[in-house]
Amino acid sequence: MKHQEVELLALGAGPSNLALAVALEELAPELATRTLIIEQHENVAWHRGMLLPWTQSQVSFLKDLVTLRNPQSRFSFVNHLHSVGRLTEFVNLGSFTPYRMEISNYLLWVAESLAQVRIEYGRRCVAVEPVLSGDGQVERWIVRLADGSTIGCRTLVVGAGRDAHIPEVFETLPRERIIHSTEFSQKVAGLDHAAPHRVAVIGGAQSAAEMLWATHQSMPNAECTMIMRSIGLNGYESSKFTNELFYASFVDEFYESRPEARRQLLDEMHRTNYAGLSPGMLENLYRQIYLERLTGQERIQIITMAEISQARIDGDEIVLTLKDRKSGRHDELPCDVLLLGTGFDRRMPSLIRDLAARAGLGEIGVDRAYKLALPAGSSAACYLQGVNEDTHGIADSLLSTLANRAEEIVGDIQESRATAELLSPFALPVAS
Repeated sequence: MKHQEVELLALGAGPSNLALAVALEELAPELATRTLIIEQHENVAWHRGMLLPWTQSQVSFLKDLVTLRNPQSRFSFVNHLHSVGRLTEFVNLGSFTPYRMEISNYLLWVAESLAQVRIEYGRRCVAVEPVLSGDGQVERWIVRLADGSTIGCRTLVVGAGRDAHIPEVFETLPRERIIHSTEFSQKVAGLDHAAPHRVAVIGGAQSAAEMLWATHQSMPNAECTMIMRSIGLNGYESSKFTNELFYASFVDEFYESRPEARRQLLDEMHRTNYAGLSPGMLENLYRQIYLERLTGQERIQIITMAEISQARIDGDEIVLTLKDRKSGRHDELPCDVLLLGTGFDRRMPSLIRDLAARAGLGEIGVDRAYKLALPAGSSAACYLQGVNEDTHGIADSLLSTLANRAEEIVGDIQESRATAELLSPFALPVAS
């Protein structure tokens, strides 16, 4: 069984850990040479399951991995466009929001441009085990991979994202009959696009709408039904005043707020990212539905204020039982394809919950520098990226604060290492 040792191990080669890698190379090059990122896939991609050619980011290109921290960095999105010969065309496009595919290409370019931080692909983490001292302090981490190999480190950074949310009502269905938005592109590609599928899309936000539109456009004989609990589709809340809550400087204000204030902020900010649609998508859907009604060839149906009380397999079809929240009536809807735009589990990812349980933590908490609270005296450290909305605000899972968060984590790691070296020059393990 292969084992290797590194000083810093980061799980996941997504935007969070790529921003961290760039910050390490620019701010802590000595540590960067002793850093490894592992990625379960064979390449870097952004929103892999929803990487549709016409989808755009809702975030300015200036909120890339580096610009808000270091506008002169060679790892900026603008330098990426210049390097690949597309800067003039992008400027002429006149948009602050790139296509999702462009951001994905940018992240891949950054990964390939790193000079000191290593990335290893096709390496899936299945468990993280703390190495404990006799009195329960965490001394280091052992990361177990799907291929049976292990990696040891003192500093661990988890940036692998949240777990997909599969509502309980669907848990009795075979997993192969469910397509969550995180796997949409790959699984839908395997379907017969000419067949007269009956497609049910669950959810009323951007991902659900994108799946509905993509399926409708690529399957000309499909009937597509969108089912949601709300009264109808809504646009994103995109006021410049509310957008100030995505500033990196607002993280301090949110972190220091009382719990009830944090809850109010998160509730009121929900429509800025999770419960709305982009203006373009709203317009496309409404016009398509209007034209279909005009021509009598209706292939899109939207069912609002409905709860799914049961889901079962009957022969070769999926049967959903819908409860009308207005009348209380129950109806059945048979379908062939079930698409879930149900987002992500709000709890800490299962990997982190398991890690915390193994470390003997009664609860999972992070400090302002995103460091997991471990037993006092622990020489190991673990930083959590993208899962701290409850303590750091709604921008924590988005691109908005990546650059600044990476700088804060690197600074905290450097400060902790300096303190450890000052207390005991022999305390640090030798990395290979």
